[in-house]
Amino acid sequence: MSEPTPVARLPYHALIWLAVAGFSTGIDGYVLAGLLPTISTDLGVSNALAGQLVSVFALTSAFAGPLLGTFTSGWERRRTITVALAVFVVGNVIVALAPDFSVALAGRVVSALGGSLLSAAITSYVIHLAPPDQRGRALSFVLGGWMTATALGVPVGLLLGQSNWRFPLVMVAAVGTVALLGILARLPHLHLPSTTLAERLAPLRQPRLVVALLVTIGILSSSYACFTFAALILRPYFPLGWAIILIMFGYGAASMLGNAFTGRLADRHTPVRVLTVVLTGLLVNAVFGSVVFLLGARLGAGLGLGVLGLVWFFVCGIGNGGAAVPQQARLAAMAPQSAPIVMALNASAISLGNALGGGLGGLTLAAGAGPEHLPVVSAVILVGALVVHRVVSGRHYSGSLTLRRPSDRKAAIDG
Repeated sequence: MSEPTPVARLPYHALIWLAVAGFSTGIDGYVLAGLLPTISTDLGVSNALAGQLVSVFALTSAFAGPLLGTFTSGWERRRTITVALAVFVVGNVIVALAPDFSVALAGRVVSALGGSLLSAAITSYVIHLAPPDQRGRALSFVLGGWMTATALGVPVGLLLGQSNWRFPLVMVAAVGTVALLGILARLPHLHLPSTTLAERLAPLRQPRLVVALLVTIGILSSSYACFTFAALILRPYFPLGWAIILIMFGYGAASMLGNAFTGRLADRHTPVRVLTVVLTGLLVNAVFGSVVFLLGARLGAGLGLGVLGLVWFFVCGIGNGGAAVPQQARLAAMAPQSAPIVMALNASAISLGNALGGGLGGLTLAAGAGPEHLPVVSAVILVGALVVHRVVSGRHYSGSLTLRRPSDRKAAIDG
């Protein structure tokens, strides 16, 4: 392998296609949850069984991501991204054409296999491609595709799905195909330094890194304990239908804002400091939301409390969107030589957090509590996440985005 030449500035003309790929996975991760009644009717199954199309995707992603990340960690990075994206597209085509529930479920497993590897491969690629002082900005740019899917793609998909639930999956496959063609045409090859299997698995022998993944789980659990049931929390203040769709647009836009803002901060300050501020802000906001909605349940829904509820929800979007970049940067800096596996583990933590948050929210409601209690659940989870974050980052770690070993910077890049 010839001596590599690091890029001097970010190749946005190439990274845009990674953002488009993230856009397609972002839609796929959310849109089916809003179409379960239509899916259950068309496939002749119960709503609960139709919901397994969402659950099986999250569970498959959680367990397959690290395994696939380990298996492919020695591959050239563009090859990994294209294979993963192709598998993801095929899985969505299978679901869109599925004649029955079993085929749809199999398609969701296939799409999850591709999607779980894709997210980790993209993050690893960006971390190694970008100059050290621009990694936060590069991550926020690429993650912006996923955030845009939350703001724009999911509502559009839900509107398409009103006539046929299969149309959003066709849209996901089409967007993914466009991203695949752009990646093949524009994305530079990226060869990472050769490592042994033992070196690739080294992150699993670092207790502090494994514990740090609990922060990811905590952030996503606290988020989805409320986001999954946002329509129920906000229903006393805003009518269902177009109002909720517009509010979801606002939440996605807030997530994009938080992602872009912390991406730049992570380049100026350490990711640990940025993440501390974000987690603290999320906790304060969760307490604020708890007070607002508990008062609303006691005093009755009013316009003033409804406005405060929107403030809470949009700040949640800013914080949840803003936590992704510093957390990924912190994890990558803890084990730069194994970034593909670390990012796969983080993707699994995200999936587990999604599932746990929705489960905890559901259990809270099943126990007889009202939706106004869900911000309280979120606040309790965030207390634990903030404690774990401070313990993990309290000693011998600055959280710098700069890769530690000289060889880690020698990623061979060729067009």
